[in-house]
Amino acid sequence: MQDAPRGVRLVIAIAGPRNAGKSSLINAITGQDIAIVSETPGTTTDPVAKPYELLPLGPVTFYDTAGLDDEGELGALRIKATRKVLLRADLCVLVCGEGGLGAAEQRLLDELKELDLPVAVAANKADLRPPRPGDEEFCRERGLPFLPVSARTGQGVDELKRTLVAMAPPEYRQEPPLVGDCIGEGDLVLCVVPIDLAAPKGRLILPQVQVLRDILDSDGLGMVVKEREIEAALAGLARPPALVVTDSQVVLKVAGDVPESVPLTTFSTLFARYKGDLAELAAGAATIDRLQDGDRVLVAEACSHHPVADDIGRVKIPRWFAQYTGKELRFEFYAGHDFPENLEGFSLAVHCGACMLNRTEMLRRIKECRRRGVPITNYGVAISKVQGLLDRVLRPFGLNRT
Repeated sequence: MQDAPRGVRLVIAIAGPRNAGKSSLINAITGQDIAIVSETPGTTTDPVAKPYELLPLGPVTFYDTAGLDDEGELGALRIKATRKVLLRADLCVLVCGEGGLGAAEQRLLDELKELDLPVAVAANKADLRPPRPGDEEFCRERGLPFLPVSARTGQGVDELKRTLVAMAPPEYRQEPPLVGDCIGEGDLVLCVVPIDLAAPKGRLILPQVQVLRDILDSDGLGMVVKEREIEAALAGLARPPALVVTDSQVVLKVAGDVPESVPLTTFSTLFARYKGDLAELAAGAATIDRLQDGDRVLVAEACSHHPVADDIGRVKIPRWFAQYTGKELRFEFYAGHDFPENLEGFSLAVHCGACMLNRTEMLRRIKECRRRGVPITNYGVAISKVQGLLDRVLRPFGLNRT
């Protein structure tokens, strides 16, 4: 459970006012004292991740958050941090204490409904007094589960867990396809994995590992080579591979070595549909042709890392864009869970493969770009576009964009 990739965990945010019993409720759900509990309001100051095995879903992450009614300048920052967690959550439990649902909580529930974030309301401390009838009616009118619970006695906690399982997005009960739907039993998939400065020493990067595992889970045969070994590998095979998957950074060389009759795509293109919306990201790449001098391009990375000399997001993509468009573009970089609130000034957003984000957060970023009228693509799809290979890497999925 501890080793499950962060990007494939269900994220459940526990939110509510101070002293509503959020941390106590997490402890009751998990059956462990994993969150600090105190009678002092504001004990939880920053979002804290708590891994847990919520069967039958598997590994999930609960986020214990600061109170939404925190006060002062520091309190405002804590509330902002809580809202960032809500933006990347798959589910939310809004905890209300003895005071019930106040006007602020009701407004938040309406906001979360606008975000399409599934929410359950847990009326905590039900052992002390029954929930207010008006709160249950408010939730019923909006189709929100309303559960009287007691973190102290355990009342309603099992029902809350069953509710969370039922509310989980379909992909957590049945994952979206990665590569398995493109191959059959016994098919060979050739994975081209360059070893560059950004690759962690002694291991492959996460998208490569996940693709290989999906090949094995689909009863396929996985073969891994570096880009310099493709010709030798193909010559030694009794039959052509069913699919070649390459790192986007060497797609031009690989495309030259792999016959047109052999399906070819990239790891990042696979993740574009696994974590996002491939058709929309491909359409976003097509807008590269319309970029003009001075246009702002957002480059968003899901993980924070020290940029290396030839960093793909900060060095290679700006260079390839300049070579392809011949324009003077302005690139702005955001890392981790930071995503600009004001998107209107950007002409294009280029996102990484999102291996460290869950699908919900990536889809929400795509939706937000769509709402603001900003085309969005991802690293691999954009690289294939500027290398003149977008149609070819989309072909295995029945898409065709120029």
